[in-house]
Amino acid sequence: MVNKQNTFAEASFERYRKATRREEFLKQMNAVVPWAKLTELIEPVYPSEGGAGRPAIGLERMLRIHFLQHWFNLSDPAVEEALYDSRAMREFVGIDLGREPAPDETTICKFRHRLEKHKLGKEIFATVNAHLASAGFKVSTGTIVDATIISAPSSTKNKKGERDPEMHQTKKGQQWYFGMKAHIGVDSRTKIIHSVAASAANVHDSLALPVLLHGKETCVWGDSAYQGQGEVICKHARQARDMTNRRCRYKDQVDEVEKRKNRYKSSVRAKVEHPFLILKKVFGFAKVRYRGIAKNTERLQVACALVNLFQLRRPLLRAAGV
Repeated sequence: MVNKQNTFAEASFERYRKATRREEFLKQMNAVVPWAKLTELIEPVYPSEGGAGRPAIGLERMLRIHFLQHWFNLSDPAVEEALYDSRAMREFVGIDLGREPAPDETTICKFRHRLEKHKLGKEIFATVNAHLASAGFKVSTGTIVDATIISAPSSTKNKKGERDPEMHQTKKGQQWYFGMKAHIGVDSRTKIIHSVAASAANVHDSLALPVLLHGKETCVWGDSAYQGQGEVICKHARQARDMTNRRCRYKDQVDEVEKRKNRYKSSVRAKVEHPFLILKKVFGFAKVRYRGIAKNTERLQVACALVNLFQLRRPLLRAAGV
């Protein structure tokens, strides 16, 4: 992105100004995101400068706004307001209010719909992972599989007077949840998310197992929801050992040997909780924003790409000498 000289409107006269955590975060992510590769990916489906009508806003600028929505869990109108409110966000995007306004919510919405129409979420995820592999963060031969519930509104107080028909309810423990499931396959060494899938919440975790394995595993780790899937694991990863947790309680009896094995397996499997923590607590993707599985799958794929960059931002910055 071309740096511009700030106008008088953007000039600061604050003697004691301190860089905020948001500014530091955006500075780090600006350095680790492979902007050139991602813009090259999207460019073939983005309007050219010479078209009829209003000139298109720069592709990289729109992509930066799109990523702000993921990092700070912002809707289309909310991110427009945030750009006017936050100096750090404007500097990250490259907007100078002395020269131009921020893109409106309709423009931001159309950009998101363009990505959804061409199913570029999966391509963005693959491009980021390829970038990480070229930087030395390659996927190893151990995969941890897991799923988490992403809540959806269960209220029928909307225009159609009904809940989202693609979302379903499921029981976890003694509580019922309504929404979808995010299934991920995570590298057991680097914690990189290498595969993503989404389904309704009532789909059993184990049914997503075939799409979560890359085929070169020597070990597959998972909780007790994946027990009994040895044949599926063998079919999709022939060299893999089934390291999923086993049932160790039978009525009033406890199999101490199996319990110790589960404790060891869980110590490895616990690494999958870190990407989920970033996805749901740091990025705020604990609830769906759109109706239907397809739109939320696109959001999930882009979010997982950004989770990988967030997890590895410090070693990437050291490698870049920042």
